[in-house]
Amino acid sequence: MERFDIAIVGGGLVGASLAASLSELIEQYHLRVVVIEAAAISLEKRTWQPSFDQRSSALAYGTRLHFERMGLWQHNDEQAGLASEACPIHQVHIAERGRFGAARLNDREMGTEALGYVVPNAWMGQVLMQRMATLPLTWRCPARVEQITPVQDGHQLTLDNGDTLQAGLTVLADGGRSPLKKLLGIESAVHDYQQSALISTLEISRPHHGVAYERFDARGPMALLPLNGQRMALVWTRAPERLAELESLSDAQLLAEIQRFFGDRLGRFTRIGTRSIYPLQLVQAREQVRPHLAVLGNAAHSMHPVAGQGFNLALRGVIDLRDALEKALAQGLRGGEATVMHDFERRRALDRDVMVKASHGLVELFGIDNPLLSHARALGLIGLNLLGPIRRGLTRRAMGIER
Repeated sequence: MERFDIAIVGGGLVGASLAASLSELIEQYHLRVVVIEAAAISLEKRTWQPSFDQRSSALAYGTRLHFERMGLWQHNDEQAGLASEACPIHQVHIAERGRFGAARLNDREMGTEALGYVVPNAWMGQVLMQRMATLPLTWRCPARVEQITPVQDGHQLTLDNGDTLQAGLTVLADGGRSPLKKLLGIESAVHDYQQSALISTLEISRPHHGVAYERFDARGPMALLPLNGQRMALVWTRAPERLAELESLSDAQLLAEIQRFFGDRLGRFTRIGTRSIYPLQLVQAREQVRPHLAVLGNAAHSMHPVAGQGFNLALRGVIDLRDALEKALAQGLRGGEATVMHDFERRRALDRDVMVKASHGLVELFGIDNPLLSHARALGLIGLNLLGPIRRGLTRRAMGIER
């Protein structure tokens, strides 16, 4: 039976980011790391072919700093960089539809070249896979963990081909429907928003100048995020029955509905890509660490997309785990020991709770259809625009450069 220091279950964006972040520790401490991924993924270098329809993620400025630390942001002779396909967000415009008042957050005030970036998920995946191909990892793919059993100093993992292995630290990064959480008896707190999100790509008739938009009304927000070229990523939240109606429309009819809701600030919406619809829930694993076990990404927490912080929160979890492991290894401790995992959880708790409450609070606040409250929200947006120190503090937290 093979024994590993770390087993990463899930080779998606979060699991791959963790593997990449461990590169220096793998080399310095001769760690044995295995990545177990259910989908068939090739580590071979592939030609990048951007697609109009591809899904994208909003990366906070602090997330860029973490990727720079990993050597994944800028292109060099040995490694492709995320920056080449990243569209900077220079300003965020927040308003309530049909109401006077808006808040504007901009990078000039923060003294950075951008508040954040929008990067195609497929490009992030390719950059991460290219890095993983250079690391001395054991790669089990495609493979599923069918059983996970606590043993002394770790867990025993049984794969769907009958192989077994042991790991001193097992990291669950296998997504929001993580089957291993159920096998381990880890329950989740779930709040159903009774909403779904329509996700697509829009072509616009005017340059977006790197401005991201968030439009609220009582039935749910619409977010438009800038992409390279005259394109925007669309996330439109509505009740499932309303989205079913929108899904049945032709492209021209749906573009007209989006135009009616958003207005003409970006000119005309001229094209819409493939549509995807996702139900929205706030999900939090009740246990995110145990001795020799950590839960990351959507397996740990899944939030409403209103604040665009899901992947950023997940990556900060990756970095905090990496830092906790480095501290432990420097002290001669094993990576999965209870004291190490509790140290990691202390690092995560405040950041996680603040971001979850902030995103949930926005949904609840703007979801109340009351004229008096609508006026109060408008005044609040105006006040946020006027009160520089408060606005800058909130912006720094959203950018991931202050906790």
